Order: sequence, then C-alpha cells, then structure tokens
Amino acid sequence: MSTAIETPVESLTRAVRIPVGHLMLEGDFILPEDAAGVVLFAHGSGSSRHSPRNQFLAQTLHEAGFGTLLFDLLAPVEEPRDAVAFSLRFDIPLLAGRLVAATQWLWKQPEAKGLKTGYCGASTGGAAALMAAAQLGDRIAAVVSRGGRPDLAGDALPRVKSPTLLIVGGYDETVMVLNEDAFAKLRCEKEYRIVPAATHLFDEPGRLEQVAQLATAWFCRHMVPPATEEGGIHE
Repeated sequence: MSTAIETPVESLTRAVRIPVGHLMLEGDFILPEDAAGVVLFAHGSGSSRHSPRNQFLAQTLHEAGFGTLLFDLLAPVEEPRDAVAFSLRFDIPLLAGRLVAATQWLWKQPEAKGLKTGYCGASTGGAAALMAAAQLGDRIAAVVSRGGRPDLAGDALPRVKSPTLLIVGGYDETVMVLNEDAFAKLRCEKEYRIVPAATHLFDEPGRLEQVAQLATAWFCRHMVPPATEEGGIHE
C-alpha cells in the first residue's frame, strides 16, 4: 500500500492553508482534470492528512476522477496539547465546525466552482462529517464513514440529508454495534457495509482495497451525472 499520494496526470496540486477563526489549517488540494467532484477527508482521532490509509483512499478517488482535500483538523499550535489531554480530537462539534469552514473555503476556490462535494470520514472524523453534512444539507452530495463513530454525531443524525455509507470491519465488534445504532437513526438514503475479517484500521491484506472500492462506488453513484444511452450526460 502506497503511503504518499501520486499526483494524477494533468491535475492541479497545491498545498493550502485554510483559515478557521484566528488559526490556519494545513491541507493538500488535488484536482484532476475534468474532475467529477471533490471529496473532503475528516481524519480520526490522533491522525492527520498524512495518514497512509487516507492517502491510499485519496489516490483511488483520483484514479476515478475525483478531486480531494486532505487537511489537518487541528492547527500545529493545538497538536501538542491534544497529544497529552486528548481534549480536541473528541470534540465533535469543534471538528465538524472546521470541516464546514474548510468546505466553505473550497466553495470559494475558482477551480472547484460547480463541482459536487462529498465527505469521507474515519473514526471520530465520521461523526464530524455527518454533523457537518447535517448543517450544510443537500449541498453535500454524499458521505462515507470508514470505521467511524457516527454515534458521536448524536442529534445531528436524523437531520442528515446526504446519502450516507457506513463501512465497518467485521472484527470491529464494538464499533459495529455503534454503527448499527447510528444507522437506525439516519433518515437519508443510506447503506451499511461490513468488510469481512477486517479490524478497525482495515490493515489486513486486501481489506483497505475493498473499502476504497466501496467508497469510490458510493461517490460515483451520487456525484457523477448518469450517462444517457447515446453516451451523453444528463444535465
């Protein structure tokens, strides 16, 4: 499994700084030519935009024609304190607010104008993605939670309008129960998929590839316009 994003041919690639209040969040924005949309990543507790799992998923999405925005939910000045107290990584409203801010920043970028937006969250980032989607409504075309904690989105779950896919490892029994409870509270179009013989991080051979295929198919389903029988595109 590659641990770095390979830049797509004929793509825009740039490091970005996203303003959130008085802080700046570091990120990487990659947009293939003729992209079908942009997926923002919300990583889990203790992780970052450099996570090899998120990098692998982002590469798979690039190959499918999607842009990605991977960014750190915490600013560099916050990370030392959070590494000791763990006080910010589990603050779901805070993380969701930063995801909303990053989304609004993206919508102001000329390169992303008119492109659909999706969310891909992991662990606590799954809850942040759902809470942010509940706030932004149908402007978020699709949400994928990978080994997430959607239960932590709480009262936001019934308000999510975006089609949502929950993916859990078959060996991740506690998280499976939490996902099942959250799934029952969602009122949007939804699917719940279990990857057999996989633990929380999907580190087993071939399992992350299965996650990437499921996630990419979900984003294609909800972010790519269907082709007509003549090969055209519905507007």
